Formats: sequence, C-alpha cells, structure tokens
Amino acid sequence: MPEGHTIHRLAGELSLVFGGRTVDVSSPQGRFAAGAAVVSGSVLSGAQAYGKHLFIGFAGRRWVHVHLGLYGKFDVLDRPAPEGPVRGEVRMRLRVPGAHADLRGPTRCEVVGDAEVAAVAARLGPDPLRGDDPGPALQRIGRSRAPIGVLLMDQAVVAGVGNVYRAEALFRAGIDPARPGASVPEPVLRSIWADLVGLMEQGVRSGRIDTVRPEHEPEAMGRPPRVDDHGGEVYVYRRSGQPCLVCGTPVAAGRTAARNLFWCPNCQH
Repeated sequence: MPEGHTIHRLAGELSLVFGGRTVDVSSPQGRFAAGAAVVSGSVLSGAQAYGKHLFIGFAGRRWVHVHLGLYGKFDVLDRPAPEGPVRGEVRMRLRVPGAHADLRGPTRCEVVGDAEVAAVAARLGPDPLRGDDPGPALQRIGRSRAPIGVLLMDQAVVAGVGNVYRAEALFRAGIDPARPGASVPEPVLRSIWADLVGLMEQGVRSGRIDTVRPEHEPEAMGRPPRVDDHGGEVYVYRRSGQPCLVCGTPVAAGRTAARNLFWCPNCQH
C-alpha cells in the first residue's frame, strides 16, 4: 500500500497540472460514471492529502475522495490522453489540453462534500506531512501497552505511516517494535516523530523512501546498491536474514497485526 509521502506527492502533482483549470472527468471503466458526471466540466481547485487519503477539490465544494489501497495506482502524465479505446481498467480519467491522469484499482473513488471530508479527518491521527501537532499521537502511544510497532501503523494514531516508515523509524531510534508504547520515554517518541517528518518530507521530494544515513550508503560502505521493486536504501525493511548495516546481525522478520515486521535484534531494544 502506498505510504503517506506518495499521496502527498500525488496531491502536489495534481494541483500543479490541473489546479485552476476546467477538467474533463470520465470513467472509462464505468464504475465511477455517475460521480464523474457530477464534477466533469468543473474547475479543479486543488488536491490535498491526509495520511493515505487523497481529496481532489472541485468548484462547488465537491471533492473526489480517493484511497489507493493495496493495488491502486494514479498516474499523472504531462501529455494528451491517447486517442482510441482506453487500455486497462481506468476508474477515473482527468483530462485537460496537454495532460491527463489515470486512476486504476483504488479501494475508494467517490464524490463527497465537506462533511464527509471532515469525518475522514476526524478519525485519523496527526499527519507528519501536514505540520500537525504530534501531541495527541504521542499521548496515545505513551498511554498504551500495545506494541509501538502496531501503534505507529494505526492510522487513528499516526496518519500516513506505513510498513516501511514504521520499520525504518524504529530502527533509527533503536527501539524494538515489540516494546509497549508506554515503555518508550516521551523524548524518544518526540525524536521518532521528528525523524518521520524529515524522512517523509524527503520522500515527497524524491518519490522514493531512503532512510540510511550517509555513513551507511552503498558508496560509503563499498557495498552494492539495494535491488528491490520498492526502491530506496533502507536498514531493515525486506532485508530479513541479511546482515544489519550497522552491526552485522541478521535482520529478523515476523508478523504483527497481519503485517510483515522487520528489525535488528541487536540494535533495537
């Protein structure tokens, strides 16, 4: 599932390409035909992200709420939409002269109003990429006996953090993902939040997740770059059985809350 930096980056691309322009909206697949008819021909005012939720604003305080889920993909292309039959299952197409964007496979794509947008925001925790006050998230983690690795993935606690950022932020903080949230000192929780803000902002800029410090980059260590369809240089995510870049201990893997978990048994306590 795309993490929060991907959705924020996508919101910026949509605003840049389509913001302030009258947009043709269609549903080649047909499943969003009624919604497309509501907003097509309207001015797209801009797009914004909250956690893993994307809201595309149109005139009249109407929004297209998109959640990509596990398989969704939203491509913004700075060229005209091709002529002829649409290839693939395109749920929604945005089109202006010289550019188009195709949405495929989302778990949610629907037209909503301000009340629905507010309802989604109300059930989400602070988002590191929105400049939110981390206080509510840190207080909730600090009172909980649940593992911090579970809490960081709970969108009601912290919005936008996914499996990669969860694993990497905890490694960089030296915290075992199985530790109860209440056992982690408040200053450490604040440092984890600050680290997430920095890492995720970097992800928005680059479009990929890179979490290793300069001294652990391939060039500095004389090691080959990581090869993975996810991309980016990381410490533990999807590196089970490989040596930790810091201490050499094999990276461990497990499951928690139905998600894969990665950590270094030596560096994280």
